[in-house]
Amino acid sequence: MPTNAMLAGAAIPKGDLSVGETIQSENKLSYSGWKVTLAAFVGVMVSFAAIIPFTFSLFLAPLQGTFGWRREAISRAFAITALTVAACSPTIGSLLDRLPPRRIILPSIIVFACGVASLSLLRGNIAQFYATYLLIGVVGNGTAQLAYSRAVLTWFEQRRGLALAVVLTGSGTGSIVMPLIAQHMITTHGWRASYSTLGVIALLGFPLTALLVRNRPVPEVIAKRGAVTVKISGVLKTRVFWLIAVPVMLAALSLNGAIAHLGALLTGRAITPASAALALSMLGVSGIIGRLITGHMLDRVFAPTVSLVVLLIATAGIVVIAYATTASMGVLGAFLLGFGSGSEADVVPYLIAKYFGRARFSTLYGLSWTAYAVGGATGPVMMGHAFDKAGTYLSSSVLLLAAPLVVAALFQLLLPAYPSLDIAMYDAGPVLEPAIENAL
Repeated sequence: MPTNAMLAGAAIPKGDLSVGETIQSENKLSYSGWKVTLAAFVGVMVSFAAIIPFTFSLFLAPLQGTFGWRREAISRAFAITALTVAACSPTIGSLLDRLPPRRIILPSIIVFACGVASLSLLRGNIAQFYATYLLIGVVGNGTAQLAYSRAVLTWFEQRRGLALAVVLTGSGTGSIVMPLIAQHMITTHGWRASYSTLGVIALLGFPLTALLVRNRPVPEVIAKRGAVTVKISGVLKTRVFWLIAVPVMLAALSLNGAIAHLGALLTGRAITPASAALALSMLGVSGIIGRLITGHMLDRVFAPTVSLVVLLIATAGIVVIAYATTASMGVLGAFLLGFGSGSEADVVPYLIAKYFGRARFSTLYGLSWTAYAVGGATGPVMMGHAFDKAGTYLSSSVLLLAAPLVVAALFQLLLPAYPSLDIAMYDAGPVLEPAIENAL
């Protein structure tokens, strides 16, 4: 099987200079892979991942005031889109493994943008509201980091962790910017104008994606020699896959459970709404910082070790929040929680690529999103149940959220060394990682 050195020295078709760029080129800003990464950053910043989760709550009161819908009924739309994303992510991932990324991303951007903008046309039929969020959920991950990560990965070996971190930072940046824009439009022009504006913003990722996002091209003769089929059924039988997927689910349970109730928890302890809002903003800021630092470390330290540390940092954040009675404690807890949450998002795709290669990366990453959705949907409900039972957020109830994070951290100690470039032996038999892939 050809090595990177062989690729660097192979005959390159005339006019296809990007094929000849070596691993050493990854440290140069002029490297073509960084242009793809920049386009991915912008795309993710205005994607489903940045717009829907972080602006949905801003429309609760306006929609209730306009149509008289109960907030519980409005909130069902978010559950519909979350479950749809979980169900559709493996299919989107499988398509990304077989087709050029732009064939999936560009149509998804158009459908997503039109769906968001169409919410400005609501006329009181809540079924229309639900149907729109169902459609948004179908294409949602076709616009987000799941869609862009595989293309970026094909360009990087040495700086893979940092490149993934930059892509994921897009959602963190969007989580800070999008609520501000949405709330400004609601305040000044109304909720209908806000939905229209978000729909237009969602299209901003289209031009750069169309121009720059593509998998790294490879000479056909080498691609045929390096291509190896990785069977998903075989991967799902391996111990390693579940050592990645189960911690994803456990971490999502804890992190989403804490984040979803953070504002209410702090204000319920006599912390001012302004300070609670500052703590929520800190989640986005520390998430960006965590992703960039973690991405840098992944290129230098064994990834399960990095994951162990960031999960324990998130655990410390929950412990601080459990006993937070002042604004400073709330902000500190939110910083630690956001740092760990953002960092863990970096580690998962990195681990998948390292252990299973890139041939079926998007399919496996999509399956990890399903695991995330299961945990992410469970945590907030558990915390809501604990609050309803006690009538308040007990420190002991919040501390229980730390337990799944500790278990997820311990799982990292069970992950083996990375497989060799050419072949990896797992419980279910050989699972091959291609040294070089077909350019899509």
